[in-house]
Amino acid sequence: MAVLRNYKICDNAKECGGIAVCPTGALSWNEEKETIEIDNDKCISCGACESHCPIGALKVAYTEEEYKKINEEIENDPRTTKDLFVDRYGATPLSEFFIITEEELEKKLGESITLIEAYEEDTIECLIKSIPIKEITSNMPKDTKYFKMEASSLTKEKYNINILPSLLIFNNKKFKGKIEGYYNTDQKQELLDQINNIL
Repeated sequence: MAVLRNYKICDNAKECGGIAVCPTGALSWNEEKETIEIDNDKCISCGACESHCPIGALKVAYTEEEYKKINEEIENDPRTTKDLFVDRYGATPLSEFFIITEEELEKKLGESITLIEAYEEDTIECLIKSIPIKEITSNMPKDTKYFKMEASSLTKEKYNINILPSLLIFNNKKFKGKIEGYYNTDQKQELLDQINNIL
């Protein structure tokens, strides 16, 4: 009957898995408005988008009653987009403050800890599953720095990176090690333990 999107937990990304699998184009990306659009006249209620949304932001209603129930759940969801849109490990960079280029890397290294998240566009994950940067650095010295940098083949070669995203860890301007791969919110402690082991 129809698909609904919980805008409070959806990061509204062009790379939406639901768009990729929708067989009718009911879900699409509007380049001009930079948003996910839903055309329920095209929806055949196949459920493909729902099964490909890792955070449960897309729901398919098969009856009018289900539609009303899902819509009410979205309206009553206490989460807000403000909670969602903070910079996170492995997710789309939101604030230009965290973004650096490879040419800036050496200049950005501090006397204390500097974490550089190397990524590529196709390694981006959903915001809601990703660990906020402030939670990664909360128990580190106050002068700890964190940056996001799109990785080129030169960076991957220099730091022997095989999997992106990869967290490059520096202390006192010296490279100490790296952690490869994506870590979601359920794996936060594992990521923190690995960072501590390297430092």
